[in-house]
Amino acid sequence: MDILGIDISKNKFDVALLIEDEYRLATFDNDLVGFVALRKWLKKRRVDDLHACLEATGRYRDELALFLHETGYQVSVVNPARIQAYAASQLKRNKTDKEGAKIIAHFCATQAPERWTKPSPAQQELQAMVRQLDALQTMRQQEKNRLQAGAPSAVVLETLEAHVAFLDEQISQLMARIHDHIDQHPDLKQQKALLTSIPGIADVTAARLLAEIPSLERFEGASQLAAYSGLTPREHQSGSSVLRRGHLSKTGNAHLRRALYMPALVALRWNPIIQVFAERLRERGKPKMVIVGAVMRKLLHIVYGVLKSGNPFDPSYAVNVQGSA
Repeated sequence: MDILGIDISKNKFDVALLIEDEYRLATFDNDLVGFVALRKWLKKRRVDDLHACLEATGRYRDELALFLHETGYQVSVVNPARIQAYAASQLKRNKTDKEGAKIIAHFCATQAPERWTKPSPAQQELQAMVRQLDALQTMRQQEKNRLQAGAPSAVVLETLEAHVAFLDEQISQLMARIHDHIDQHPDLKQQKALLTSIPGIADVTAARLLAEIPSLERFEGASQLAAYSGLTPREHQSGSSVLRRGHLSKTGNAHLRRALYMPALVALRWNPIIQVFAERLRERGKPKMVIVGAVMRKLLHIVYGVLKSGNPFDPSYAVNVQGSA
């Protein structure tokens, strides 16, 4: 089997095709025209049996991963933290895009990462709607900020107020359609019921989580899901001395992290397991935002637990869920 490493960005992607220990490099536009050009490039080199590997960098890679999957190739989507750790272990310091594609190809050839499976049509539709909801809410907040800052004229004020009203209506309609979509799919409806049994998680957050969490079969445990979301802690240490305060890696699904921020704040007030957990961190002198990050991670571990077990939130079960900071 031939190996293809892909280093992808917003506008383009670089590839490194590994055939018999030799690399063939190329660059393509990150759009459908570029995807088709890649397929022709592979066909020209008589590549049929292929394992393509790319980093989980959000929406920039979603369409390409799906295109390669539907072309019939094996695809792996890997947490960038794994690639970075592998590059460090290989003493690779060159950070050009082409070198990045070669590193990803070498990682794929030597580590045999798990195969990616595309989301179900129901989840793809849910994800599209939820991300549009986030975009509309962000736009509404921006317009409200302009209103609060004071409009320079009556005409501008009227325009801003009309736009906010329009966005409110669009958000309301889209939330209703998201609710109906989940109700129409038994698996999503059941999973939503499980998620909303967790104190701190309401309907909208449950929809966001269902849209962004891939099949749990991809993860051996809750810690891998946390790493996928970028909620694993990272410390800067040399010898026995910590050089800088630890922080979240933030290398992963940003949509999933954002979905957990407000629920973490709510859980700090209403979820007894989270309250006990946070108090232990305070006693250890952890700063407020470190505690919030740890609570987001803990909450995701509980999410994993209820979805994996198929059982609603149970405080006695949650105590034993992995995820202590």
